[in-house]
Amino acid sequence: MTQWVENPTGGRDRGPAALARAWVEVLTGPRRFFERAIAPGDQAPGLVFAMTVVLIEEATRFALVAGAAPSLGGRPTLSALFGLAVAALFVAPAVLHLTAALQTVLLMALVSDRAGTSETVQVIAYATAPCVFAGIPSPTLRAACALYGAVLFFVGLRTVHDTSYLRALVAGAIPAALVFGYAFRGFAAGQALLARYGVELSSFF
Repeated sequence: MTQWVENPTGGRDRGPAALARAWVEVLTGPRRFFERAIAPGDQAPGLVFAMTVVLIEEATRFALVAGAAPSLGGRPTLSALFGLAVAALFVAPAVLHLTAALQTVLLMALVSDRAGTSETVQVIAYATAPCVFAGIPSPTLRAACALYGAVLFFVGLRTVHDTSYLRALVAGAIPAALVFGYAFRGFAAGQALLARYGVELSSFF
């Protein structure tokens, strides 16, 4: 599922500059981005994008949140590097593709004429763009990152699969909750914000 297309039609360029450009474009013009930058089979740039987001997010969290980094054998630096490698190289791709598979099944029930799984992988990957800041220990910022990521995800589903926003919302609710609510800790951030006002939803989250 991670094939690299040499000359994709409308796909993304490769390299650090292309990653940075994609990040800016999807944040500032998501509909235009998803219309022009998603190509069948061109998953590699999207996968690298999501891995980079997770790497930065987790590195920030390890650096700023006490006890967030793993500690193995009394070697905190090596343990942190190992944790980053596992998160970026193994966990992120696995979650991305498993979520895309789930999303494809859900779309099958609601959208008859839809794009393929490859395009769905790319939508999820690029929708994680705001979560590059989710490692900063601010519930407000983390909740905003998760919410914005979910919005980008629904815009991407609607645009790439050529469906309505209602169908995109219904089909994408569970995957969005898994990625932005749990993986990027949006629910925990929302719970922390609500707790400031005396609202306890721990049993729900």
